[in-house]
Amino acid sequence: MTPAWVLHPDITSDRSRRAAQPALAEAVALAGALPGLNVVGSTVVRLPKPHPGALFGSGKIKELETLFKENEVELVLVDGPVSPVQQRNLEKAWGVKLLDRTGLILEIFSDRAATREGVLQVEMAALSYQRTRLVRAWTHLERQRGGLGFVGGPGETQIEADRRAIDDQLVNLRRQLDKVVKTRSLHRAARAKVPYPIVALVGYTNAGKSTLFNRLTGAEVMAKDMLFATLDPTMRAVKLPDGPEVILSDTVGFISDLPTELVAAFRATLEEVLAADLILHVRDISHAATEEQAKDVREILNSLGVTETTPLLEIWNKVDVMDPEAREAAQARADRDDAVFATSALTGAGLDLMLAAVNRTLDVDRREETVHLAFNEGRKRSWLFDKALVEKETQDDTGYTLLVRWSAKDARQFESL
Repeated sequence: MTPAWVLHPDITSDRSRRAAQPALAEAVALAGALPGLNVVGSTVVRLPKPHPGALFGSGKIKELETLFKENEVELVLVDGPVSPVQQRNLEKAWGVKLLDRTGLILEIFSDRAATREGVLQVEMAALSYQRTRLVRAWTHLERQRGGLGFVGGPGETQIEADRRAIDDQLVNLRRQLDKVVKTRSLHRAARAKVPYPIVALVGYTNAGKSTLFNRLTGAEVMAKDMLFATLDPTMRAVKLPDGPEVILSDTVGFISDLPTELVAAFRATLEEVLAADLILHVRDISHAATEEQAKDVREILNSLGVTETTPLLEIWNKVDVMDPEAREAAQARADRDDAVFATSALTGAGLDLMLAAVNRTLDVDRREETVHLAFNEGRKRSWLFDKALVEKETQDDTGYTLLVRWSAKDARQFESL
């Protein structure tokens, strides 16, 4: 086990910064999600502003060096961005390996990715990250490769060669990813023919989505008390009590300050959310920073293009770990809002009410309409029957008149046929 120390730079000039202690606790949990690490300590370092060359001031660097040597630390994790120059200087001063927040999250994602698509997306994100650091870190442009001097000036610089090698790898990975995404879109098209609404579980990482998914589906998705336990989307059909069958989708957990490389790379992983008829926003209501986490989730949903027309229910999970007074307060708040449910995925408390609301919401979203089809529109008629949307059908000399009960999403799909 590698002895590691977690640092959270609390930059006082940054007015939008997160509360230091919860942020440090999350960073320690992130480190705990990476196998082979033993977090031997953690520190909040208050800074008026980052020092360009080494992030911290010389006095603080010396103080931390003593601390790391006393604890035989081999890896330092900095919960924030660290430039290549800062990383090089700090590693030299402390005699340790250093990872910033983006590097750590990439390591975790690399360890967790299970599907072919997940693996490819992680590789692409890692290369994009590496490419930016290459550009900033390498100042030794005098390093040359090739070039005989016949074509005026020196040969190709090493930085250009390395950048080109990374770009070639990215092109190759994109090509592979396109094939995988095409396969997924075929699967999605096949699912669209199944008359099941899609219910997507979203939420901050470690909010309990996978535990809820397992309880509702009987599946065995990895559900541990660690960040990013789920990385690839998992889907299962679930029969609602006194209601229809639905497809339940468990997605990757959201996190604040998610590296931009990963936001782009994991859009496809979250595409099930865009196709959802209903979103269940699972929150760890016992967490000290639950409101900030919920805000982060809402911002990511907006950036993905999830519109307000998609119904959303809030699932206030983990009430079982709250003290009785806090649990009663959470329950009272949930009781006042029809779109909020206080639950425990672990004990099953509150899930009956939640499932009834899921059933109700999916049904409310449906409306009755009359559709007239000519005799030569057999494909559209078959599609309506395949999706079990037809309530009644009559026939006359001009074709079929059907009374359908469908959602706005069904109507849009029908129009696109």
